[in-house]
Amino acid sequence: MTQDPETYSALGEVGAFQERRTLWTRIKLDLKKSPMTARFGMSVILIYAIVAIFAPLLAPYGEAEVFPVPYAPWSSEFIFGTDQIGRDIFSRMIYGARNTVGIAVATTLLAFLIGGGLGLAAAINRSWLDQFLSRTVDVLMAIPSLIFALVLLSVFGSTVINLIIIIAVLDSTRVFRLTRAVAINVVVMDYVEAARLRGEGIGWIMRREILPNIMPPLVAEFGLRFCFVFLAIAALSFLGVGIQPPTADWGSMVRENASLIQFAQYDLKAGLTPLLPASAIALLTVAVNFVVDWFLHKTSGIRDE
Repeated sequence: MTQDPETYSALGEVGAFQERRTLWTRIKLDLKKSPMTARFGMSVILIYAIVAIFAPLLAPYGEAEVFPVPYAPWSSEFIFGTDQIGRDIFSRMIYGARNTVGIAVATTLLAFLIGGGLGLAAAINRSWLDQFLSRTVDVLMAIPSLIFALVLLSVFGSTVINLIIIIAVLDSTRVFRLTRAVAINVVVMDYVEAARLRGEGIGWIMRREILPNIMPPLVAEFGLRFCFVFLAIAALSFLGVGIQPPTADWGSMVRENASLIQFAQYDLKAGLTPLLPASAIALLTVAVNFVVDWFLHKTSGIRDE
């Protein structure tokens, strides 16, 4: 007995709904079984994301709003005091979450787009293209990334666009090496060869046959690479060539308030002020690493007794 198109459509919708429900159930089960470190890491990441998204609503003052009281002490009006020109540190901490974390996420995504795409292309086309890309990456990796970034930002200017592009290109070399290494083991599989014999294009093979089978190590690498990019941006801002004022950034905030450390013996709160953005950087780095460690353990196939 044949069924009309409406019946097929309804059956398809029911199947899609059941698949989504099964996926959501699996996710909830995985989260329930996750260790406390992973839950802590995910909670911290969620809090940072909320702060970054709703920064204008959470900050009591503007990002670059200046008050006539530089280095004001901690008080109910200024929770963490003010900086050297009278800007509220608490407000700039909140806006710094949006700027520092947002730029780090955009840079990491661009690095994976460049390095992952070239790595897949090199793994599939094992000819002159593979040799050319691999040797180019070897040359770039031989130069210390931070020094190279300092030179390039000094030449092209310390704008946000230049910062994202330069760090993404330098960091894509690590993504290229990993993607190529894991993709080479998949390219030789029978189902990839069958797709080639069917006449499928390289782009289709990359998206449908290779990429789904190498996602776990790439997702884990994304978390680790985000930490390195995040720290690199903070380091460049601390050195004065990263995110430029008046844009709030945790790395530059450490540099701007570093002189307060010498007054810690007279005013402990003032001495702790430069450590606030540094602690925010450290906390997010630890949280991401907790989640990455759990994900690597989960995808490795190892089961706890």
